[in-house]
Amino acid sequence: MAPPPVEDKAEAPKDLAPLDFTSSKALSPVSPSEFSDLSETPGEIHVEGDMDPIEADIEQAAVLYANAQDEATRALLENAVHVHHFGPGERLWLMLFDFYRLNNQHAPFDALSMEYAKAFEKSPPAWRNNESPKPAAKAAVPAGTVLFKGDLTGDNDAAFAALDAAIDKNPKLRVELTKVKAVDDLGAERMLGVLAAVRKKKSEIELIGRDALAALLEARIETGRREESGCWLLLLEFYQLMGKQEAFEDMAINYAVTFEMSPPSWEPKRVAAAEPKPVLALAESADEVESFAPKGDLKAERFAGLPAFAEKHDPLILDFSVVTRIDFVSAGTLVNMLTPVKRQGKRVIINHPNYLVAELLGVVGLEAVADIVLAKH
Repeated sequence: MAPPPVEDKAEAPKDLAPLDFTSSKALSPVSPSEFSDLSETPGEIHVEGDMDPIEADIEQAAVLYANAQDEATRALLENAVHVHHFGPGERLWLMLFDFYRLNNQHAPFDALSMEYAKAFEKSPPAWRNNESPKPAAKAAVPAGTVLFKGDLTGDNDAAFAALDAAIDKNPKLRVELTKVKAVDDLGAERMLGVLAAVRKKKSEIELIGRDALAALLEARIETGRREESGCWLLLLEFYQLMGKQEAFEDMAINYAVTFEMSPPSWEPKRVAAAEPKPVLALAESADEVESFAPKGDLKAERFAGLPAFAEKHDPLILDFSVVTRIDFVSAGTLVNMLTPVKRQGKRVIINHPNYLVAELLGVVGLEAVADIVLAKH
């Protein structure tokens, strides 16, 4: 079974030996050159005599593979799976599956699959190509669609200017309000002005995200308190569009009592159609969770661009799905770069490394500063 994801720690410990790879504590930043002896040393890798034999084989195989000693890696893993064919030994099998897959060795992969099914009484991993997944096709954006950026507040001049410009260009406007997290009375009044301008031009406007925005408006009004009249009127407008006649009429009475003036009347013809899903907001959200994605065989990798990327993202996500190998120098550099990010209180996630890479990341102690999420097989 794959090792469980690492629990988030509150703070990475600081006072640590530079090369204590077996420690569960976070590593203090060290020079990548301190990893060079391990990454260049040929031959057998020695492990501590009192180490658990499964862990010893896992660590030795991970180090051999990191050093590009593929024949030794294969020999060790093929021997190990015949010794450790239950429980925690499954990690060795998964490393061997990935070794065969990365080297395009279908026949031994298939043979191992049959042995795995007998030993663990469950389906083996499926063969998958080590290629970057194709990005999902983006939904078509209807003409006249505008994403209202920021909050619905009176000082959000940029968002309202974008709406005004869109009204001039489009007889049918579609406004996505799904990113709005706050509203004030002046912002509500400005939105009422936008709706009035659209009606005056005899254009059409469709508001997306009405339910969530209605909840924000409801939280700002109180019967008997003669404030926030813009919020009252915009909420009545939303109830009208959403077809909530009972809520509209109850609120209209409360409005008349509070402000001592006649409220708007219910107009059945102005009930809007069912609200479609947002398009621009979903696309922007997908862009917001982008990941830093190194590729291929990482040897003495410096991860250029990672510090700048880390400054802008929380959580910081690294996509390792197409990393085929990482050596000790690169792994050490990664520890050095991610440790201060973790200490800033950000969550660090490494997604979908192959099992050989994942075990090497464990050897260098990266699990202390990052959650390693293995791909499901």
